[in-house]
Amino acid sequence: MNLRKRTKGTVEVHTSALNDIMFFLMLFFLLASAVVNPQVVKLLLPQSSSGQQSTSKKAVTVAIDENLKYYVEKKMTNIEDLQTAIEVYQKAAPDLTIILYVAKSVPAENIMKAYDVANTLKLKLVLAVEPKK
Repeated sequence: MNLRKRTKGTVEVHTSALNDIMFFLMLFFLLASAVVNPQVVKLLLPQSSSGQQSTSKKAVTVAIDENLKYYVEKKMTNIEDLQTAIEVYQKAAPDLTIILYVAKSVPAENIMKAYDVANTLKLKLVLAVEPKK
């Protein structure tokens, strides 16, 4: 008497649900990478072989573009009003860090004006660079 089945079952793995999950993960990471730091004026930054991104949570961004216009958190300001604009942010966070974004063609004396403001307010200042490729 033969009690075994004559047909063997097949094993299948359905991956259609996994495709949907991978699509949503890819979409999430693309959108998240686009809004990482929306407070920055778009500039062509100098490059550094040891450049690292600052991870300070209490930071204010200061940008100097090619036309020597100063921006504090994307708001245009004069060099004379730079110190007062940063003092507003310093009142909210006394251990503030200034992240300085400077275009490649800006002269060093304009960069030093921002450094002088940071020294006057006794704040840390970090120069933003792009890593070399």
